[in-house]
This record gives sequence, structure tokens and C-alpha cells, in this order.
Amino acid sequence: MRLSRSLAPVTVAVALVLSLPCDASPHARVRAGKPPAPKLFGAACRTSVNGSHVVAYCHNPYVDTDRVRLHIECARWWDIDTDSAPVDTGPAMTVRLTGRCWKEVGSVWISHQKGH
Repeated sequence: MRLSRSLAPVTVAVALVLSLPCDASPHARVRAGKPPAPKLFGAACRTSVNGSHVVAYCHNPYVDTDRVRLHIECARWWDIDTDSAPVDTGPAMTVRLTGRCWKEVGSVWISHQKGH
């Protein structure tokens, strides 16, 4: 008998929840239409290697500032690889980045980071 008394409030609560109208239960809100387009970001960069010298030009056509860095990996194991200081490239700006190895250049790339 005791067991049925302790189950009675639980049974009533479950019955009340199940009898709620559909509009009373919470649900996720869904917007009609297309999802918002992703925000475009990132400067377009061109690099050129002439012997042991590297030059890169980065142009930012977007509204957000792009913080760009030039990374140079030298071909010789004893040659020091370099990373330039970050340069903020604002909207409609073009920046020039330079660097070099003592001997041959192995690879070059640009990294991008959202600026402030």
C-alpha cells in the first residue's frame, strides 16, 4: 500500500505533462529562408622567390582586418627558417612582406589571423 501512495504524485505529474497541448511544450525556433552567408575574410597574397630573397604582396578586399605573416623555410638544414612580424592589413590595403635565406629557399607560405 505504501508503494502505491509514493507513485501517485509521479503518475499524476506524468499524466499532466502528456495532456499538455502541443503549443505549450517548448520547441526550437526555426527561421524561414536561407541561412546567413558566411562572412568573407582573408587577404589574397602573391609570393615570388628570386634566389634567396622572398617578396610577398597581400591585398585585403574585405572589411575585416587580416593579420598576415610571411613564413620561409630554407632548403639547407643549417640555414635559419624565418617568420616575419605580423602585419595588419586593413580593408582595401596592400602590404609588402620580405624575407630571405642565406642560400636556397625551400618553401614559402602566408598565415592569416583575424585582426582587432
